[in-house]
Formats: sequence, structure tokens, C-alpha cells
Amino acid sequence: MAQNSIGGAQAAVSEARDIVAGIGGEPEFAIPLLQEIQRRHTYLPQPLVEAVAAESGIPVASLYGVATFYSQFRFKPQGTYLVRVCKGTACHVAGAEIIGAVLAQELGIKEGETTADGLFSFEKVSCLGCCSLAPVVMVGDKIYAKLTSSKVKSIIKEYRSGKV
Repeated sequence: MAQNSIGGAQAAVSEARDIVAGIGGEPEFAIPLLQEIQRRHTYLPQPLVEAVAAESGIPVASLYGVATFYSQFRFKPQGTYLVRVCKGTACHVAGAEIIGAVLAQELGIKEGETTADGLFSFEKVSCLGCCSLAPVVMVGDKIYAKLTSSKVKSIIKEYRSGKV
């Protein structure tokens, strides 16, 4: 067991060196460093954040200060599919609350959670920039527009079946 944790620590140090070498280790690169960690892992694994701090010389507390300030950063693994429901004005008026409730029910999770099978993570966002298509949901990089409860159920069913 100790071998795995040592191997894991060595892997984090190696990956941290790679990340810092590609971005830079100055304090003004804290956000890009964190973004790269999250791009690679879908969240910020503690051993890797600590290794990047050590490699860059940026205090670990500073990296966590940045990571906790910005809502884009996550501290838990994200599902294979990130499901975002828009809660902007146009979507709100067009029924985004109902769409969000149906999504939560279909996924069996609340906002900010990931399904037990690791397939879906669910979040509400301020705007997806598709106001004329309201209400909208984004699954991964794909936008679904002018949604109804039945369309939302069909979309989730398609992703669960692997047809998408």
C-alpha cells in the first residue's frame, strides 16, 4: 500500500513539473496552473495542487485561496458528462426552474453533485449565451434548446444508453 502512495506522490511531482514547465511558476500564473490541473483531471486533486505549489514556489494556501474564490474550480471528480442548466433571465422566464427540477429528478442528484456511476455531474449556470433558444441545457459541449420536461427525459435516456 505504501508503494502505491509513494508512486502516486512521485507521479504528482512528475506531472507538477510538466504543468509548471508549460505554464510558468510565477504567482500571476495561479489561475492557468489550476485550470490545467482541472483540465487534466476534471477537478483539483489535493496531491497535485500541493506538488504544483512546491514546484512553482507559490504557497499552497495561495493556490487554494484562488481555487476557492472562483466557482469554476471543483474539488471533487466530475462525471463523464457535465450537465449545465441555464438560469439566465430568458431561460428562467421560459421555464428553467422546471427543467432543472426534471434534470435533478432524472439524474437522482442535486446541483453540484455527481451520479454514483460517475456518468453525470449537474450544475446551474448564470447564462449559456443562447437566450433566443430558451430554455437551454448544455451536456458536455452540446446545447439542447427549447426544452420541455419530456425532451429532457429523452436526452438523459440517450446519454445513459450510450447512443450519444
